[in-house]
Amino acid sequence: MQIVNFAEQNSVMNHFMAELRDKKYQQNRLLFRNNIRRIGRLMAYELSKTLDYQPKTVTSPLGQTTIPLTKQSDIVLATVLRAGLPFHEGFLDMFDNADNGFVSAFRMYINREHTEVGIHTEYIATQSSKNKTLIIVDPMLATGGSLAAAIESLVQAGRPKKIHICCIIAAPEGIEVVKEALPEDSTIWCASIDQGMNENKYIVPGFGDCGDLCYGEKLQSFRKVAEK
Repeated sequence: MQIVNFAEQNSVMNHFMAELRDKKYQQNRLLFRNNIRRIGRLMAYELSKTLDYQPKTVTSPLGQTTIPLTKQSDIVLATVLRAGLPFHEGFLDMFDNADNGFVSAFRMYINREHTEVGIHTEYIATQSSKNKTLIIVDPMLATGGSLAAAIESLVQAGRPKKIHICCIIAAPEGIEVVKEALPEDSTIWCASIDQGMNENKYIVPGFGDCGDLCYGEKLQSFRKVAEK
């Protein structure tokens, strides 16, 4: 199992991460979503270096040249709703001919103290990933429960030849959970691996609830239903 932590490298991705964590910057949803998307583009570029390529002859107005290309139709790009949408769009900017999959798998507190978390999978729409490269993008890897549920659901549509898990921020506890759901030759990509989770299962220092910061807070009535 390979784990890539971009926080250990010097790149412009660190600038985007610093802005995402900043409380003042988070007040502008458009700018927050844009940085999520930009990190998606950068991570997709780095991941693209690991794919299989075949030479193809291209004819220009003045001649021919051979360029190594990857077959994007052999990629299934999947995301966990709703927080994953801008991250997914960043990857789709790079892999614009990939097939796409969407999973509604979300966590809910199962006790009033908000210290125990359950996972609910409600919806899945995807192409088959059989013998393809499956890239699952989910910005926050906290407990790992929702991502493990998404992996299980997506693999039922066909066993891929390779799985990549892409996150913006991950907790070490979540990585260990997800590793149990993945084949040994899989890769986990993270813009940052943070120190862990607090008692409410949020990543620390993290940057808060990605879905809320991108699109606004969830309805209070929905939260009350989830707590029952």
